[in-house]
Amino acid sequence: MKSQVLLMMLLITTPLMSETRETPPRNVLFLAVDDLNTWLLSNPDRYTGKVIAPNMVGFAQSGANFTNAFTASPKCSPSRTAFISGVAPWRSGIYDNAQDISGSPALQGIQTLPMHFKKHGYYTASFGKITHGYRSNKDWWDRYLPHTRDPVPPGQHKEFSWGPIHIPEEEMGDWKYATAAIEALNQPHDRPFFIACGIFHPHTPWNVPPRYLDMYPLDQIVIPEIAEDDLHDLPQTAIDLIAGARPVEGGTYYKALKKGILKHAIQGYLASTTFADDQIGRVLDALDQSPHRDNTIVVLFSDHGYHLGEKHHFHKGTLWEEATHVIFALRTPEMDKKGFVIQTPVSLLDLYPTLVELTGLPLPEHQLDGFSLAGLLENPDEARPGPVITAYQEHLTVRTRKFRYIRYKDGQEELYDRDKDPKEWNNLATNPEYDAIKKTLRQLLPDESQMSSPMPATKG
Repeated sequence: MKSQVLLMMLLITTPLMSETRETPPRNVLFLAVDDLNTWLLSNPDRYTGKVIAPNMVGFAQSGANFTNAFTASPKCSPSRTAFISGVAPWRSGIYDNAQDISGSPALQGIQTLPMHFKKHGYYTASFGKITHGYRSNKDWWDRYLPHTRDPVPPGQHKEFSWGPIHIPEEEMGDWKYATAAIEALNQPHDRPFFIACGIFHPHTPWNVPPRYLDMYPLDQIVIPEIAEDDLHDLPQTAIDLIAGARPVEGGTYYKALKKGILKHAIQGYLASTTFADDQIGRVLDALDQSPHRDNTIVVLFSDHGYHLGEKHHFHKGTLWEEATHVIFALRTPEMDKKGFVIQTPVSLLDLYPTLVELTGLPLPEHQLDGFSLAGLLENPDEARPGPVITAYQEHLTVRTRKFRYIRYKDGQEELYDRDKDPKEWNNLATNPEYDAIKKTLRQLLPDESQMSSPMPATKG
């Protein structure tokens, strides 16, 4: 049962554009951060160093903080395609970057999240990186400022570099996206709005103004705890995934460690996180100072996580905790900045149905693979109706409060008891004592007949 407060909120937002309603429709501020891992949640089982992110941490503490939230896929394009469409990777066939999204049968003719809001009378605007590979167009947004990358300092790798940037902070893309969102929030609106702001940092390259690097002296950088024999009990498919990741500074995690540059890289990542946090803070401050503050739902999340050495990996694109676990916090006007923690496992696929319910919109005509989390705002211990699944390259993992189970396309498996092994160092898949648990978790995953074939690679 939903509380009277939540029920009243839902009742007064239906129908959306009624002229006789006493309360105007809810606005939505949609804040996405790229490649942000969950170190800033201050989980001592994951990381013991400092992360300076007062704006994102403060926001999470002021609303519903979903501490067990997971991406639909640990890469940009499949993750963002999933949450913007509401369609899971195993139905769309979008399992990785650089796939032809336009050819997916499951995505033909659907209404994306912003399209749905626009259809129902909302002003929609996108600033920065919201989609990846899924082409935004005039049918989605009333105003659209696409993401473009900052130039890297001369002589540095365009993808994997870190250190001070050589352009003024005000000329950086993320600064411009935040500024555009601030301007949109400051404008008068004669209809409800859906404003999306996508911050690119801490995606590589990790080049930021020097003052952010100065916040993280190298002698204070903490390298994640690593088990030397962590990979010995993994199936070969898992090893192949991390071995095939793009290199850092011309080498793998091992080379970065051997060269003594691992702390430098982590410093760049953390500095980029703080830079991203400042941009998010600028937008949140603008909302608080605007006339829309008491009528706007705010959601903040990362598209997937990122390994910074854990499990001998320095990238994303795995089915372990570091790449799949995400920041996800939501605040409604009714919360009055009194935050609470929700530990129930949830998915970024839940964004679409949750925002639809909280704003009183009807559901779209196409199938949504997530579930509304509105009930969890009243009862944080309420169970999510379905399993939380992440897909990557036709490999699957399911996450419960206690276990992570991974099934690779070739049938190889991993199983972790996260209560006893939060770093996922001990693969229990071959332990007969866990056969029944493994069977139960395996049955939660879509079988081969329920999975779409991967869409072909994009041309060029």
